[in-house]
Amino acid sequence: MKGVQKRFGATVALKRVDLEILPGETHALIGENGAGKSTLMKTLSGAIQPDAGEMFLEGRPFNPESPSHARESGIAMIYQELNLAPGLSVAENITLGVEPSKWGWVKVGERDRMAREALETLHHGDLPLNTPVGSLSIAEQQIVEIARALLTSPKALIMDEPTSSLTQVDVQNLFRVIERLKANGVSVIYISHFLEECQQVADRFTVLRDGETIATGLMDDTPLDQIIRWMVGREMKDIYPEKKSQPGEVAVKVRGLRGKRKPSSVDLDLKKGEILGLAGLIGSGRTETARALFGLDTIEAGVVELSGLDKTHRTPGQRLGEGMGLLSENRKEEGLLLNLSLADNLTLTHLKPFTRWGWVSSKKQNEATESWIKKLQVKAAGVGQAIGELSGGNQQKIAIGRLLHHDASILILDEPTRGIDVGSKAQIYHLIHDLAESGASILFISSYLPELLGVCDRIAVMRKGEIGDLRPVEDWTEHELIQVALGQETATQS
Repeated sequence: MKGVQKRFGATVALKRVDLEILPGETHALIGENGAGKSTLMKTLSGAIQPDAGEMFLEGRPFNPESPSHARESGIAMIYQELNLAPGLSVAENITLGVEPSKWGWVKVGERDRMAREALETLHHGDLPLNTPVGSLSIAEQQIVEIARALLTSPKALIMDEPTSSLTQVDVQNLFRVIERLKANGVSVIYISHFLEECQQVADRFTVLRDGETIATGLMDDTPLDQIIRWMVGREMKDIYPEKKSQPGEVAVKVRGLRGKRKPSSVDLDLKKGEILGLAGLIGSGRTETARALFGLDTIEAGVVELSGLDKTHRTPGQRLGEGMGLLSENRKEEGLLLNLSLADNLTLTHLKPFTRWGWVSSKKQNEATESWIKKLQVKAAGVGQAIGELSGGNQQKIAIGRLLHHDASILILDEPTRGIDVGSKAQIYHLIHDLAESGASILFISSYLPELLGVCDRIAVMRKGEIGDLRPVEDWTEHELIQVALGQETATQS
C-alpha cells in the first residue's frame, strides 16, 4: 500500500500511509484509537474505497470493488466489531457466502463438516453448530468470526483485535493457528492494543499515528517503550497506578448465587474502596454473574446483600437507584445507542440534573457532557456527534462516563478496556483507582491477565459457574491464574 489517503467529510482518516506485508509473515499494525488502522484495513479488504494511493497484491495492481471481491482475491478480514448474522446458526455464519451446494440446494452435511473443522482448528469443536449465533456469548461469537475467516484459505488474513474477548488459553490457541498459517505462506496483519501479544506473535510492525505511517521495523529488535512513544508521541510511564486504596467494610455480599444456566453457585464479598478482579475461561460464568447481580438475568437461588440489607431480586432500574452500575462487555449491542449523540448516550439514564417541570435542558445536558468528554479525553467532533461514528476506544470511554455521571458507588465492569489503546487504558486504570480511593466498590471482569494483576486488590477465578479460588493480587501469577481456570492443581505459592 503506497500513499493511501481517505477523508470522511472534514475528517482526514488517512493522510499518506505506506504499508508493506511480506509473504508468510505476521505484521503488527499498531496505533492509538483513531490512528487509522481499521480504516486502512477496510480499504485493503474492499469495504471502503481510498481517495488516493496505490495497492498491490503479489506484485500486481489491486483495487477491490467490494469485500467479496477482496475475499475472492485472497484477502480475508476479522473485524473488531463482530460482523455476524445473529439469527443464523453457527454453521450458517461460518460458511456464509461459501456454502457447498448442488442444484441450488445447500449440502447441509458438507456445510456442517466444513464448519466443524474450522472450529476444531481453534479447539472449539464442541460449539453447537445449530445454535443461533445471537444466543452465544461475545467470546464465543468471536471464535465463530475467526473460524469463518479461516474457512476461505486466504493469502492474507487481517485480524482486527481478534483476542479482545478471548481468554489467555484461547489466545494461545489462536497464536498456534497463526504459526500454522505462516508455515503455509499466509500473511497475517495483526491489529491489537495488547502490545505484549504483538511482541509474542509478530515478525515486523508498523506504527500509525493520526493517519500517517510513523515507523516500521523488526519486532524483536524494538523495545516496547519505543513503540509506545511512537504510538502516543510522548512517554508512557506508570500505565498501572500505584495501589493506595484501603478496602473497608463489605458493600456487596453474595452467597449461593445461582442463575438459570450460570452461575451455579457464587460466594463473593466486594468491599468499599476495593477493586476485585474476576478471571476465568470462556463459559466460566463471569458475565452471567455480572448480569444476575445487576438484575438483567433471573436469580434462581442465593442472596445478594447491599450494605447488609437483602437486595436479591431487583430490576436494572432499581439497581441504578441503589447505586450499582454495569458496563456490558457487548458495547455495540447492549452498551450504547449507536445512532444517538454522545450527550444522549452519556446522560440518558440520569436526566434529573437537567430536568425542570418535565422538560430537559439541552444546554445543561450538553455542558455536563462536555465536562465528561474533557475529563475522559474523548476524541469527538462535539456532544451532538453520533456515538457510532467514534472509534471503539472513545465509545468505551462514553459508556464508562455514563456510570460516573450516574454517580454509581458499585461498578461492575465487564471487559472495560476491550478495544482500547494503551494510552486510553492507562487513563481508565487511573480513573478506576481514583474511584476506589473515593470509596467506590469495583468488580473488574477481564480476560487480560496483566491488567488484572496490575489493577486489582484481590482476584477471584471462576470455573464452571463457581468461584474456584480467591486471593490477594500479590499471591497470584499469570501461570497460576490459568491453572486454576483450567481446574489444574496450582503450583506452590511463594
